[in-house]
Amino acid sequence: MATVALAGHLANKIITKHGVISIIYVKSASYSTDGTPNIAAYKRGTGGRSSFNGIVATVFGCTGFVGRYVCNKLGKIGTQMILPYRSDFYDANRLKVCGDLGQVLFTPYDIRDEESIAKAVKYSNVVINLVGRDYETKNFKYMDVHVDGPRRIARICREMGVERFIHLSYLNAEKNPQPLVLKKPSMFKISKYLGECAIKEEFPTATIFRASDIYGSEDRFLRSIASGWRSHSNLFPLYKNGLKTVKQPVFVSDVAQGIVNAVRDPDTRCQVYQAIGPKRYLLADLIDWFYKLMRKDGKLGYKRYDMKYDPIFPLRVAAANILSPAYPFGGLHWEGLEKESTTDRPEDGVPTLEDLGVCLTHMEDQVPWELKPFRAYQYYYDKIGEFPKPPPPKVQEA
Repeated sequence: MATVALAGHLANKIITKHGVISIIYVKSASYSTDGTPNIAAYKRGTGGRSSFNGIVATVFGCTGFVGRYVCNKLGKIGTQMILPYRSDFYDANRLKVCGDLGQVLFTPYDIRDEESIAKAVKYSNVVINLVGRDYETKNFKYMDVHVDGPRRIARICREMGVERFIHLSYLNAEKNPQPLVLKKPSMFKISKYLGECAIKEEFPTATIFRASDIYGSEDRFLRSIASGWRSHSNLFPLYKNGLKTVKQPVFVSDVAQGIVNAVRDPDTRCQVYQAIGPKRYLLADLIDWFYKLMRKDGKLGYKRYDMKYDPIFPLRVAAANILSPAYPFGGLHWEGLEKESTTDRPEDGVPTLEDLGVCLTHMEDQVPWELKPFRAYQYYYDKIGEFPKPPPPKVQEA
């Protein structure tokens, strides 16, 4: 049996004992820059986990909150993944089971090391950047992670001939944000805005997702609220008592599905999508509902109040950051409080996850399960109907 190239296809030429030539056509090959066909890019199989769909994706930020979901969904559709990691390899090792044998590859990298980034994207036709930072450390500031790093990755991807670049940003990113809790404009919001600008400059056809607060397992939205560091004896401080903040949280699996759908749709090039949930809620109503789900209201003395009247709360924030050199205890830090206090304001006319075919998850269906581990008296076996199901929070008009 010999192999010949016919009309841009890979064909198998079989000569039988009777001298009859049989040519079996396979799917079109993709070609490298020098004109030679890239055999590794052929799609194989029926499209499931044990197939190869022709996508080789590098996922920066794969070990993060959203990254784990994206990798899982990519693996289910037969994507070959290259997963750059930093620090301990065992933080990323668990992602090996996302794909079939040999489909998930790992490489160490540093966001400041161009050579390691080039090595990670060299063989990929899709690069997804999910690298982000909720709080600054002595090694990585917001500008390092949200602006300089994405610019470097996008530039190298363009130079290496990557076809698609997808970047995860923040819904309320803006150049000149109005301070709410902080005394100066939020560098988190500013750096996210500048990061979008850097991506568009270096990779004009990039697809950008602007996400609101993302909730799910191991998130930093629900768990920072449920943390004991956030409240004091169930007394919960909020910016203006939560009555001036409207939220539109989105489920992490929906964000990941939107990213995967964008990868498979070439029409999403140059587009910006808003990753927002299906409903808007007053933050005060959300917090009340969360505490009812955790069975910490009523007799346990739950009460929310305006944080500006609590002189002890700034000391708690300072202690959460001083006592832990690596990360703030309970996710309690001023930039996080600024983000929590910010009202989500989606732009009219900008497409959302629903335009990518994502069926959005409602908080009423998912949050009770997410907050179940935080219930008071978790090991108490309650009778059926002993604790009535709390009513969902009131939906705000768009």
